[in-house]
Amino acid sequence: MANKTLKLPTEPRDLVAFLAGGLFGSGLLVSGMIDTRKVQGWLDFFGDWDPTLAFVLGGAVLPMLFVWRIAERRGVSLLGTPIPDRTPAKLDRALITGSLMFGAGWGLAGLCPGPALASFAVGGWGGALFLLAMVSGMVIAPVVAGWLSSRTAS
Repeated sequence: MANKTLKLPTEPRDLVAFLAGGLFGSGLLVSGMIDTRKVQGWLDFFGDWDPTLAFVLGGAVLPMLFVWRIAERRGVSLLGTPIPDRTPAKLDRALITGSLMFGAGWGLAGLCPGPALASFAVGGWGGALFLLAMVSGMVIAPVVAGWLSSRTAS
């Protein structure tokens, strides 16, 4: 049986992605955002409301407002890869439906993709079950969308 060891990325871009993912996961863990009760408490306006998610969101969104402005002027990343142009927002049925489904799932389960991966890493069947359901939905959604669009076209 071969000895399997963790192999760290060697390419700069892969190493930065690895470190950024680790930082993101650690931030989710430290902030408590893998605790479904925290997320559901944020959405419970008329009950036991927990405002901590607002601080996590603000801590992520506010710095990014500045970073996006800088990135738009640069055109290339610090590693030399091109930064793609911003695509114009297209408000259509797919975006609205997807947003509603994401929000409903987030509110019911208390997890979204990032925290689901982080909660899976620290253990627990709830996170694993959610992750399985999420991946299943990602696989099934394009099939259902294609089927629906073919039905409306005919």
